[in-house]
Amino acid sequence: MTHTLDDVLRASAAWVWFPRDGKHENTGLQLVRYPARLGGGVKASMVQSQLDAAGVLDHAIERTRAWGEPSLTFWTNASDSPDLEVELQRRGAVHTDTVAVFARPIDGLSVEVPEGVTAEVVRTLEQVREVDAVNVAVWDQHPLDEQGLRDELDEVSSGLESGEGARVLARLDGRAVSTGGCTIVDGFVRLWGAATLADARGHGAYRAVLAKRLRIGAELGAITAIVKGRISTSAPILARAGFAHYGDERAYVLSV
Repeated sequence: MTHTLDDVLRASAAWVWFPRDGKHENTGLQLVRYPARLGGGVKASMVQSQLDAAGVLDHAIERTRAWGEPSLTFWTNASDSPDLEVELQRRGAVHTDTVAVFARPIDGLSVEVPEGVTAEVVRTLEQVREVDAVNVAVWDQHPLDEQGLRDELDEVSSGLESGEGARVLARLDGRAVSTGGCTIVDGFVRLWGAATLADARGHGAYRAVLAKRLRIGAELGAITAIVKGRISTSAPILARAGFAHYGDERAYVLSV
């Protein structure tokens, strides 16, 4: 079995993260309210609505206000119906980010990792603490408290036990500098949440995290890897590893 172009585009559109302690709803549009520890706000995606673009956006704004959040971030996708990009631009939404959708079969995929860089599966509370330190520095989010760290470990452990996925931590000369997760869905291994400390970039840490997650995906039965890489950071590495570019998704932020 191989995944087609349409399979990849559908898998990309269906890829939504529901953070712990957040809220979400889907009535022709997927809305996710992020908890304060992740910066708050509402993220919208996956438009499949009978309303026109203005109607869809009006609904998203209404829900964002009802949740008491000041901003709505909308991620575009080629499969959206209707397409909201022009309407977002018309209302003054600010284009803040772009990710490239990459995918390729796992079979035969090899990523070279330099000496001095190692990657490991996260299994302990101390490793979760190290992952959080990387995420706080890279994503500018609040650090988890002790209960939050334990909750995070429970999620990681549950994913490992069920075969749903894993979290990986990479070290440069023994220091924890990079992390990333993977989740198995419908034969795809989704590669997500990659983050590398700024002073450790360019030394192979991201490649180590990538290689480890691909091995995990293959072991758990995935046949295709899919990842959304930022143009300025991971996208060139993914292209060199043989990933094919399946289009871009753009983020627009609207103050409500």
